[in-house]
Amino acid sequence: MKIKLLGIALFALTAGAIAYYPSIKAKTVVPTDPIVMPVNTNGQPVIDVVFVLDTTGSMSGLIQTAKEKIWSIATTMASAQPAPRIRIGLVGYRDRGDAYVTKVVDLSDDLDSVYAALMDFQADGGGDTPESVNQALNDAVHRMSWSPQSQAYQVIFLVGDAPPHMDYQDETQYPAILKVARQKGIVVNAIQCGDVPTTVAPWTQIARLGDGSFFQVEQAGSAVVYATPFDAELAALSARLDATRLYYGTAEEKEAMAKKRSATDKLSELASEEAKARRGVFNMSVAGRLNRLGKNELVDAVANGEVDLDELEPAALPEEIKPMAPAAQRAYLKELAEERGDIEDRMRELAGAREEFIERKLEEEGGREDSLDQKLYDTIARQAGEAGLDYADGPAY
Repeated sequence: MKIKLLGIALFALTAGAIAYYPSIKAKTVVPTDPIVMPVNTNGQPVIDVVFVLDTTGSMSGLIQTAKEKIWSIATTMASAQPAPRIRIGLVGYRDRGDAYVTKVVDLSDDLDSVYAALMDFQADGGGDTPESVNQALNDAVHRMSWSPQSQAYQVIFLVGDAPPHMDYQDETQYPAILKVARQKGIVVNAIQCGDVPTTVAPWTQIARLGDGSFFQVEQAGSAVVYATPFDAELAALSARLDATRLYYGTAEEKEAMAKKRSATDKLSELASEEAKARRGVFNMSVAGRLNRLGKNELVDAVANGEVDLDELEPAALPEEIKPMAPAAQRAYLKELAEERGDIEDRMRELAGAREEFIERKLEEEGGREDSLDQKLYDTIARQAGEAGLDYADGPAY
């Protein structure tokens, strides 16, 4: 009922705002789409979500919120039944004359690498009200490796506080961009941070044309951000779990996982303890398994019988075990698998205790129905439900 009421309210808000916003004649510049790489899901549904973030100076609070909350948002999306594969992409945008107009991070299920890129986003530039929203939306629609429409809930969340420039005559404007998004099956939602009056009408129209939702939050996002007594241990155990990963395969496959390790090292150094704990909670979910392990992870592959250690070419072995005799290799992998199992058991226990702690805090505060977390959850639950995914547990924090 809550979701239905929210949908009615958003429809009414959209209709009212559009009535007062003039139609815009868009100049269409036809972009060239990238080659879309197919996603092998093995029947698993996919959620492709791209966050289009205003990174001008006024958005510092929201960007910090994103760095703290993206793992919780991923956990929220991962809670669907059936369990989906989560892929996240980013488009940071400013305006012409700033250090950059857009900065694009392609969709990926390696959320560690996406998060490491997000850590580099800083609020700067801007100064005038309109921003390069059109270019940002165009990049989100055309420069991402979207999954095939039949396999995925594809969604964009536009997050910013200023309206788009409509006076740049050499770029595609949002009505034409959103027409293409609809054809691709991509839903576009618009989240206004703050209360700049001139942003309401175009943001509402973007949501309407994108078959999405519009809502407002305070300038920093109105997110629920709690520190808990379990965060330190969760963060430490998550780092120990990362240390049990061993990668095998070709030189190219090992290099790809070396980049993932570098991203993990970066977030371990720069992320807050609370964010690292939230990452640990996500990694314990079914959808988080791929981010937790990566690809071509030998300990898991041998334990599950997917790989016979004796059949691997010596060059394909992880560097850590190449000097060992075969018997020592098997013993070491078994030891790591047992250690990993113990760590994962403890992390799931701590994740449950952390969730109970936050639920008590929310009850003490009378709930947070106006939070970014709840509004994102309501939007995702409704839209992903139309794609066959079922949500029932509320947002993760």
